[in-house]
Amino acid sequence: MSTQLSLHAVRKSYGERIIFDEVTHAITPGGCTGVVGENGSGKSTLLRLLAGREDPDAGRVVVVAEGGLGYLGQDAELSGHLRVRQVIDDALAELRQIEARLRALEARLAAGNADDLAEYADLTTRFELRGGYDAEARVQRALHGLGLAAIDHDRRLDHLSGGEQARLRLAAVLAAGSEILLLDEPTNHLDDAALTWLAEHLRTRGGTTVVVSHDRVFLEQVATTLVEVDADRRTLLRYGGGYPGYLAEKAAARRRWAEAHDRWRAEVDRLRETMATRARAVAPGRMMKDRNKVAYDRHGGRVQQSVASRVRNAEQRLRRLLDRPVPPPPQPLRFTPPPTLSALRTAADGVSAPATPTEADPLVAAEGVTVRGRLHGVTLTLRAGDRLLVDGANGAGKSTLLAVLAGELRPDGGQVRRRGRIGYLPQDPVVADPRHTLLAAYAHGRPGTPQEHLERLLALGLFDRDRVTVPVDRLSTGQRQRLALARLLSEPADVLLLDEPTNHLSPGLVEELEAALADYPGALVVVSHDRRFRQRWRGARQTMAGGRLHAVPEAVP
Repeated sequence: MSTQLSLHAVRKSYGERIIFDEVTHAITPGGCTGVVGENGSGKSTLLRLLAGREDPDAGRVVVVAEGGLGYLGQDAELSGHLRVRQVIDDALAELRQIEARLRALEARLAAGNADDLAEYADLTTRFELRGGYDAEARVQRALHGLGLAAIDHDRRLDHLSGGEQARLRLAAVLAAGSEILLLDEPTNHLDDAALTWLAEHLRTRGGTTVVVSHDRVFLEQVATTLVEVDADRRTLLRYGGGYPGYLAEKAAARRRWAEAHDRWRAEVDRLRETMATRARAVAPGRMMKDRNKVAYDRHGGRVQQSVASRVRNAEQRLRRLLDRPVPPPPQPLRFTPPPTLSALRTAADGVSAPATPTEADPLVAAEGVTVRGRLHGVTLTLRAGDRLLVDGANGAGKSTLLAVLAGELRPDGGQVRRRGRIGYLPQDPVVADPRHTLLAAYAHGRPGTPQEHLERLLALGLFDRDRVTVPVDRLSTGQRQRLALARLLSEPADVLLLDEPTNHLSPGLVEELEAALADYPGALVVVSHDRRFRQRWRGARQTMAGGRLHAVPEAVP
């Protein structure tokens, strides 16, 4: 069967925010294409366009899938009055229709009606390729693999948890045996066993899979090709070799950029040196030979004319180079602590007091902190160089703890003492005024001229120059996260408190952020559910449950 998924000069926008601008791209048939990008860049929009759930504003989307197309939306909901059995039956409805038609055609063929032979052969091929004879067993494998083996098929959906409903929707899509699968964040709500099963299932299935995922471990396991949705350029970029190939190409692109800048810099320097050398070629003080002033002047004029022409040519080439400069690539992200702690003062719940701290003194000390309904007598001490990863179920109080440590939330009981500067990244950063431009939001509350702020922002490499005048309310979620990260990087901090810092960012930027955190010498507290981040973590771990912190034993290497 032929498979085709392609976009041709596609333009898509929501109001004033352009998602795709004249995008032409073809998805590689067969294998698994991972779709990555920051939140709000257009990953889900891409899948909805390919699934036919939305139409482009301009251009066309071509989908050829004779073996059917299965689509799992990230936020789709099933009606609560349905039962588990009905969801499964609906997933297999097309296969059962094909099977019923085959039985009818068999009866007609047995009666001698040979005109139906071509349709019968076509349907038989389609049924076999979609695993029709294995459909019921496939349903059971999907339910078992996703942790729903014991679920009662007569149970109503409104009696299932949100996670169970999400896994049931995924199981139904997989059980349908479609030639093309479009899956939007299928790893949400899956435990480790289900993640392992899903990765193996997608690796071994036939057909074409397109999967949007923020899970770098999962992408590394299943993706043969990666497509990045670039929110700044409003286009799609393809990377071969799966997730490792994506990272390798990102690194190679940075090297090529650095080499191009070096070539540009060398050529500028060469032309300037050429101009200076040739300008000195006519030496006004050279000696006159044979007292022949006419010949002396005539020869000097020819030399002067030749040198002037060459200087003009060099000037023109230099002007063209300077009009189209190749800037140096941004330096790797880096968090910088203040140079000293000795002059800092102690603050207890916002009240300053004199102090003469030493390096062994706590930077943050929480004693018996209580927030009604969320934290219960939490005690925590952070010193320079401490690194702590906090995990726990959603709603356990992790974000509340970070807000209290940062001084953003006043506790109902206990106290928090701080010295030094606190850098705080909340899970959902906010800006003072969404109508501000990106540059104004970056500079808000900080000294310096607009040009100084612009230079600092561009030096981070998180935004291109043409984005700095865009109002914040027209930025994607990922771009707003980059803005919050830019502000955090630009101010020295003794303590970093980061709440799900990898959320909303593209995988390439997450890798850079991890490297920056690994080199950060101050105290660090991170809340994260990111599997790859947690695998690479080197430091203490504590779990929050019941509003309290519990130590996690260090793993034995």
